Amino acid sequence: MNGLRLYLRYARASVRMQMLYPGAFLLLAATQFLNTLISIAAIWALFDRFGGLSGWRFAEVAVFFATANLSFGVADAINRGFDVFGPQFVKTGDFDRLLLRPRTAALQVLGFELRLTRIGRLAQALIVLVIALPLAHGDWTLAQGLSLAGAVAGGVALFSAILILQATLTFWTIDNLEAVNVVTYGGVEASQYPLDVYWRWLARFLIFIVPLGCVTYFPVVFALGRTDPLGAPQALLPFTPVVGFVFLAIALSAWSFGVRRYRSTGS
Repeated sequence: MNGLRLYLRYARASVRMQMLYPGAFLLLAATQFLNTLISIAAIWALFDRFGGLSGWRFAEVAVFFATANLSFGVADAINRGFDVFGPQFVKTGDFDRLLLRPRTAALQVLGFELRLTRIGRLAQALIVLVIALPLAHGDWTLAQGLSLAGAVAGGVALFSAILILQATLTFWTIDNLEAVNVVTYGGVEASQYPLDVYWRWLARFLIFIVPLGCVTYFPVVFALGRTDPLGAPQALLPFTPVVGFVFLAIALSAWSFGVRRYRSTGS
């Protein structure tokens, strides 16, 4: 509870700082909104031209789109410290100061900044979800609703884990590796479509290596009342988001290992 209170103080301070420049905040939030608006417009144009995609309708794919962007939007907002960890903390030596404080380094990095401007992405994804849900599947049950909520929660955990692993690598590489963006931003793009539209090897990669399919695809398929075209057992689909939390636990273990192996800049 003490850690939660401390994080909430960090968050309040970050929000107050961003509100000092309301014009810049509104502009950045609007940019996030428009970026994702262009993405959903591109998906609509695809379906308008071809009518369908491997048996999926536009409204159903819009649910995948909204779920992926909600998950990444939350993860991106709360994990700014891990996203900029290499240049902000390792290269400057500021991480040394964090280690001297009587709080865990992970909590302090997590509280570095709450990116409130990501509200633009979140708002757009929520609008798409509210519009698409009744069009995609008219008769919703509690189990399907919980499956969709689990997809968002598991997605937040998984994207957070990827950002934490990116930060962990900088203990050895000093700077962020741009190749990790293939997994983060590329993963968001891949999660916006059902996995069965991809090559089989790519679908397997997104299930077993970077388990984006487990936290977005499978539970959304269940929520939409569909049978998985890849052949996964129907009873298993709503429980797969737990993989995101397992991945997060692995990422935090790797982070702890990196902290123990960290060598000070000496400054």
